Amino acid sequence: MNPVVQSGDALLDERSLSKLRWRCRRGLLENDLFIARFFERYDQALNVRQADALGVLMDLSDNDLLDLFLARKSLSQVEAAMDSADLHEVLKMVRETR
Repeated sequence: MNPVVQSGDALLDERSLSKLRWRCRRGLLENDLFIARFFERYDQALNVRQADALGVLMDLSDNDLLDLFLARKSLSQVEAAMDSADLHEVLKMVRETR
């Protein structure tokens, strides 16, 4: 018997992954390097929930994003409304690729 997979836990399909990669292109080389390593490590294992959280991070300015990647600031310091478990999970995944 297969467990029921919630839509947020479903793996990202190839088309969605391609769109996410395109959306994650940044102006700062440093951010691009973090994101490239992230995709090298996690692209085949990303679920919808994690992809949504990464999309939220991409709405940040390049400088705020780099501060988060380098752990110079926390999510609550950048934007209090962004302090969620999914965002923390994805941020941890990005930082692990350093």
